[in-house]
Amino acid sequence: MAAGRLTLPDSQQHFFTADPKVASARQTITMALADGSARLDTDAGVFATGRLDRGTRILLEHAPRPPDSGDILDLGCGYGPIAIMCAMRSRPAHIWAVDVNNRALGLTRDNAARNGLDNITAARPDEVPDAIRFVAIYSNPPIHIGKPALHDLLLRWLPRLTTDGAAYLVVQKNLGSDSLAKWLNEQGFPTERQTSVAGYRILRTTLPRE
Repeated sequence: MAAGRLTLPDSQQHFFTADPKVASARQTITMALADGSARLDTDAGVFATGRLDRGTRILLEHAPRPPDSGDILDLGCGYGPIAIMCAMRSRPAHIWAVDVNNRALGLTRDNAARNGLDNITAARPDEVPDAIRFVAIYSNPPIHIGKPALHDLLLRWLPRLTTDGAAYLVVQKNLGSDSLAKWLNEQGFPTERQTSVAGYRILRTTLPRE
C-alpha cells in the first residue's frame, strides 16, 4: 500500500502488509448475486475473511456493469470478489486484480481458476505495466489506512483511466464518503454520488476535464 501511518489495531494491520503473520485458515463462501454466483476461498490475514462484506456487495449490486472490453482494475482486490464478478460479467475484458497482500493475490488466482476464469491477472502494484489504461476501476478502497495513504493510492491509479473511463468507489458515509468526493473534485477529478444504499455511497470519478 502507499506509504502512510496505519492507525488500525494489530489484528487488522496484516490486511495491508505483503505477508500476513497471522496463520492461514481458509474458508469457502458462496457469493450469490442476481446475475450469477461463485464459490470463493477466503483466508485469515485478508480483508473480510469468511464473508462478502456489505460495501463490496453494494458495489457489485449497484455500480454499472463493466465495459464489454478493455482493461479493468479491481483496486485492493482482497480475495477477489470484485475481480471475479467483473470477469464473469465481461469475459472479453481483462481484469487486473491489484493488492499489496501476497496471500490475497494467491486467493484471487485460486478463485479465478476455481470459477474457470482466464481473464484475470492478480498482481502487485508495480507489476502492472505502465502503459495499461483502464476503461473502468472498481474499488472498496482501504479507508482505514488514513487519508494521506488513501489519497496517494488514488492519485496513483485514477490518472490511468481512459478518457472515457470511470472509477466506482464504495465508501461508507460515516467513514468520509462525502469528504472524499469533495477532495477528489478539488484535485480536478470530477466526482459525483452515483447512488446511496444502506449508509454507503458509490462515487463515480473520471479524469479531469481538459
